[in-house]
Amino acid sequence: VVIVPGYGMAVAQAQYAGRDLTNLLESKGVEVEFAIHPVAGRMPGHMNVLLAEVDIPYDKLKEMDQVNPTFPQTDLVLVIGANDVVNPMARESDPSVPIAGMPILNVDEAVSVVVIKRSLSSGFAGIPNPLFAADNTLMLFGDAKQMAVDLVSALGQ
Repeated sequence: VVIVPGYGMAVAQAQYAGRDLTNLLESKGVEVEFAIHPVAGRMPGHMNVLLAEVDIPYDKLKEMDQVNPTFPQTDLVLVIGANDVVNPMARESDPSVPIAGMPILNVDEAVSVVVIKRSLSSGFAGIPNPLFAADNTLMLFGDAKQMAVDLVSALGQ
């Protein structure tokens, strides 16, 4: 499992629930890593700081260039509150697409993707994200913290 934290995780203060989910998954023998986009959040390094706050070991944090080649072999990606940094529209060459050419986390290449987000609203770039309608993506709508707590509860039973 690769977890992709985004600004929505920070706003919801879901890092503690994300840590609990990580601990639970690992107790069941699941390997968990975190894919870190360099500009996720409000400033570079924002996600690293949030995860360090809850004692996620630094070696579990994978930078974009390191993690992107692994997505085709990844069974599940859990996106928590990220949008533009996982938007496949960035691969467009059309200059009218605000994020055209921006490096992204290629989560759409994973076997399955679960996105926790409050709604289908656009991210900072103001454009739709086709990942949300992809055949390999499931949307889990709600507050990132509450959804992570609910996942821990459901998986713990």
